[in-house]
Amino acid sequence: MKKLLLLTAILIVFSLTLVSATGEKAASGKEPYKIGAVLDVTGSASSLGDPEKITLEMLVEEINAKGGINGHPLELILYDNEGDEAKSLTKVKRLIEADKVAAILGTSQSGTTMAIVPTVMAAQIPLVSCAASWKIIKDPETKETRKWIFKTPQSDSLAVSKIFEYCNKNKISKIAIITVSNGYGDSGRAELKRLAPEYKIEIVADERYGAADLDMKAQLTNIKGKDAQAVICWAVPQQGAGTVAKNAKELAMTQQIIMSHGVANKKFIDLAGDAAEGVVLPSGRLIVAEQLGAKDPQKKLLLDYRKKFEEKAKYPASTFGGHAYDALEILVNALKKAGTDPNKLRDELEKTKNFVGTAGVFNMSPTDHEGLTKDAFVMVKIEKGNWVLLK
Repeated sequence: MKKLLLLTAILIVFSLTLVSATGEKAASGKEPYKIGAVLDVTGSASSLGDPEKITLEMLVEEINAKGGINGHPLELILYDNEGDEAKSLTKVKRLIEADKVAAILGTSQSGTTMAIVPTVMAAQIPLVSCAASWKIIKDPETKETRKWIFKTPQSDSLAVSKIFEYCNKNKISKIAIITVSNGYGDSGRAELKRLAPEYKIEIVADERYGAADLDMKAQLTNIKGKDAQAVICWAVPQQGAGTVAKNAKELAMTQQIIMSHGVANKKFIDLAGDAAEGVVLPSGRLIVAEQLGAKDPQKKLLLDYRKKFEEKAKYPASTFGGHAYDALEILVNALKKAGTDPNKLRDELEKTKNFVGTAGVFNMSPTDHEGLTKDAFVMVKIEKGNWVLLK
């Protein structure tokens, strides 16, 4: 009898716990907060978009497992633009007009983001981009901050400043640049040329190539004949960065090869192979998280994110998945305070302060919709197929 009573009591407690856990969710009955994302999941920038997609899906699953946002489930509607600007626009229009989302995340590239900026601005809906160009958040002619547009990657202008600081430190005063002819490469090229005089650096060669080009030996041969001490390449891995590194090695070039932050993922090392050895680049701290000092405010977050991502994705974490992490977490913080009202949501995004993310510590304002400084970057060198933090 005692055993029967004990078993009955246990069953009652278990039943009450189960009813409480499921009843809380059912009782809320709140409509989901719908957000959209357009990412370069496939195509020439898949090494950016795929980790971003995986990150967003991982975070949404975690958020909903904890009860959503103020009791509202978070619904993510995610489209692949295949790395195409026209498809980016089509997908964004669908999110705005048919899906009625509260905000949009993406895209992965500067060019595909710039293609959707006018539409998002006209619709007056917040966009948090995962692409780098400063032109995403500021009108290049008026220099006015775009009211509805935010972004999480460190800007190309900050990357250039970090590279030029490295050049000054290492007595590199003459450089050559080689850039891919698309939104990302063109923006980087413009910043390299704009900031060079400020750092007393002379650009002795300026070469460009197409995103689909398979060989850059002609451009690099022109550079080799100059007196450049370093060659700076502005591209992502699948748009020629790996080829530039390999071609430079084949031509036995002795200049220091410096890449942009666009190659801060394992895909570049895979594509460049042995030619990646010795390449230097600016990067967020994620890829060298374990090498950071114990007091670094980002270290714990970076190690936790990397562990979760790699368990889910089954491949190494990169700074690009981190950009999606920052974009969604900053948006979630704003949704908690503002709900889905577009004006209130926009205002809360702009008020983001002291947010520790994967790219840095964000402090946004009405004139700064990125909220990072060049100190969000560290300089990294590739040695024996691994990332090494340069002190």
